[in-house]
Amino acid sequence: MSESQTQDPEANQSVKELPPARILGIETSCDETAAAVVENGRLTLSSVVASQVELHARYGGIFPEVASREHVRVIYPIIDQALQNAHLDLAEIDAIAVTRGPGLPGSLVVGVNAAKGLALGGKKPLVGVNHLEAHIYSAWITEQSGAGPAPNSAAGKPTEPPKFPLVALIVSGGHTELVLITDHLKYMRLGGTLDDAAGEAFDKVARLLGLNYPGGPHVQMAAVGGDDHAYEFPRAWLRDSWNFSFSGLKTAVLRMVRNLEAETSTSVLPMRTVADLAASFQQAVVEVLTVKTVKAVEAFGGKAILVAGGVSANQSLRKAIQSKAPCPVHLPPLSLCTDNAAMVAAAGYFRFAFGQRDALDIDVLPTWPLDEL
Repeated sequence: MSESQTQDPEANQSVKELPPARILGIETSCDETAAAVVENGRLTLSSVVASQVELHARYGGIFPEVASREHVRVIYPIIDQALQNAHLDLAEIDAIAVTRGPGLPGSLVVGVNAAKGLALGGKKPLVGVNHLEAHIYSAWITEQSGAGPAPNSAAGKPTEPPKFPLVALIVSGGHTELVLITDHLKYMRLGGTLDDAAGEAFDKVARLLGLNYPGGPHVQMAAVGGDDHAYEFPRAWLRDSWNFSFSGLKTAVLRMVRNLEAETSTSVLPMRTVADLAASFQQAVVEVLTVKTVKAVEAFGGKAILVAGGVSANQSLRKAIQSKAPCPVHLPPLSLCTDNAAMVAAAGYFRFAFGQRDALDIDVLPTWPLDEL
């Protein structure tokens, strides 16, 4: 925690005792410009996301300079839209939460500076939020104002929030981490990737197979109908460790693709072959993520599993963890898997409620580890 922050040391008090608050969240860590208003960490009053996927697809990945310029262009209209959709003005907001890191430096600066300006002009408290923590708190968002039950509600009633202690699997384009969470805002990192994150591996394999960016959803689509045992790709189990490694798997796919291209004397593989390769690769990633997460929750006596981040939208992963888990599994709705500001506002609510206030001189933290909170 930075010197500019203050926090109530009794950070394990019951959520029922926390004060009500409406938080405006702002997210610009990568290539989505987003703003949202969330009440009490659970009720989404509005959520607006401007995606840059089509803009970066031509490059086959995120082009940082283009991303930051696009954030500058749309940030204030997005914030205005979020407030309008919530039928509120800035005076009715209790605090402003913004992603401070980790992420692309240029992108983060746009969001943090916008949040500082609003906090200064509106005389509102400012709360810097860790992007990984925000993904975790997407599991607490179970209600949508005026739009019926949220996608992760059952029978019209919001689901119960996750119970502590729990094990969180954070899987996104830049991060793959296992985290033990013993209470609100209390984290212990168990392990993480030693090289490529799962999302990065999906992107790289998608390029190898001639699929579009972003890789995750396109590999998933290509794998439909494919044989997930057609190719025996390696699993890096890293025994006696909670860490992950996907670079060897990516290299194995590369070698197989090159061998198949040489055999057929063509650089364009048949659709059936692509489907089998995609399915076999996806199965290798899902198996390692699932087995390690389930073993972790058993080893640490967890009462729940939480899966969050962009790769948590993968249907094979969702089904595998739900079928293997010995405890409840909390999966955010698909709209909250990828980067959004509702999760930032939700995390910001708990930090605000437990006493965090940040000074207007805070800077971005592009490599901010979750275990430094």
